[in-house]
Amino acid sequence: MPADGSATIERFYEAFSRCDGAAMEACYAPDIRFHDPAFGELHGPEAGGMWRMLTTQATDLEVRLADHDASGDHGTARWLADYTFSRTGRKVHNDVSATFRFDDSGLITEHDDEFDFYRWARQALGPPGLLLGWTPIIKGGVRKQARASLQKFLEENPPA
Repeated sequence: MPADGSATIERFYEAFSRCDGAAMEACYAPDIRFHDPAFGELHGPEAGGMWRMLTTQATDLEVRLADHDASGDHGTARWLADYTFSRTGRKVHNDVSATFRFDDSGLITEHDDEFDFYRWARQALGPPGLLLGWTPIIKGGVRKQARASLQKFLEENPPA
């Protein structure tokens, strides 16, 4: 019988609201698979490293767990984030739907975040996001830059 996934979700987002990326990473199983529109698919230390990077760089991040549920080895959450996108200095409000899969100890083995990328791009990138945020060119560029930033962060800040 799997451990309580609901408690893991609560622990994960409580850590996120404190900008504690290491505590978020501790909610992940070593073989975690993560996916979202900005980073694409990440595995193992990349996924936890992404949260450590994002929370380390955050200056005005506010995260709120709006809703969540878990049953057996699956869970869902809806979370809201308000922050300034560092590359442009523009304010962003992101409404994210998450799905999870848990192992028997309650650690997260799969985590998928979904959000409206075009809405995000309009907010984060301004006029270029408004005009081209729906195109694969912008999405690919954002993903390439996000992955490069993550790789640099992981080289300088390897997992503990």
